Amino acid sequence: MFDLKSYLIDVRAPVDQMLQHYLSAHSPATRVSQAMTYSVMAGGKRLRPVLCIAAAETVGGSRESVIPLACALELIHTYSLIHDDLPAMDNDDKRRGKPTCHVQFDEATAILAGDALLTLAFEILAAAGSRCASDDQSRWLLAIAQIASAAGFKGMIEGQMRDMAFEGTVISKGELESLHCLKTGKMIEISVGSGALVSGASTRQQQLLHTYAQNIGLAFQVTDDILNVKGDPERLGKATGTDRIRGKNTYPSLLGLSGAETLAGQLVNNALKVLDAFDNEADCLRAIARYVIERNR
Repeated sequence: MFDLKSYLIDVRAPVDQMLQHYLSAHSPATRVSQAMTYSVMAGGKRLRPVLCIAAAETVGGSRESVIPLACALELIHTYSLIHDDLPAMDNDDKRRGKPTCHVQFDEATAILAGDALLTLAFEILAAAGSRCASDDQSRWLLAIAQIASAAGFKGMIEGQMRDMAFEGTVISKGELESLHCLKTGKMIEISVGSGALVSGASTRQQQLLHTYAQNIGLAFQVTDDILNVKGDPERLGKATGTDRIRGKNTYPSLLGLSGAETLAGQLVNNALKVLDAFDNEADCLRAIARYVIERNR
């Protein structure tokens, strides 16, 4: 049986080491770089880097070749959390078990730290793409374009906008799914897709992995909604019950807690079926799919 716990430890160590390297490039440290490092190194599951590396290895790529890509994805994710926690958005005061960036520093510093993490991510991506073999550069350029799209106004940003705009308004299941596919799903999809793409995945492999990522991306959000209802704040590292207070649309509010749990299980099963086309090299992706709905229990 695949040992996901050991795999996560093995992957996280080089990712964290490289993140620290990228973040410590400024010497002496400035206030904004301190805020960047505080937020990135505060912990977290590193799910997006793990998915990127696992997808690369599934199609025959190497972990080392996609470490810069994995780190860039984590920087983008952390920037989105910093901004999502701001008073103008979700107004959260705790993230990853610690004070949020704007609480630890101040609101202006948090905004600039998020901006800086986003731009640093693309600096890392461009540098890594320029250093790879000439035959691989077109794949890196395409991956960079796809990451920008997933993180931008056609993806995560639009999802965040809808999430706020729909507060206090009941929406349909289709509208909720579309919202979350943008807000959460796009960055999970591109974490899998970009790792496979730069590692030379075939068109068929890319299509299968895209379907896998779509399903676990939505399952991840459904599970987040469930944990906001019944999760342990200490284990989650953030407050629970906040979705109901803010009048957010969630799967438990729309389908009931049992219905949401059933949906999450169905989505994971869909993802696992897609991976039947791969051999043992996809065992990590299989284990991650199961982990998505089993985490923090």
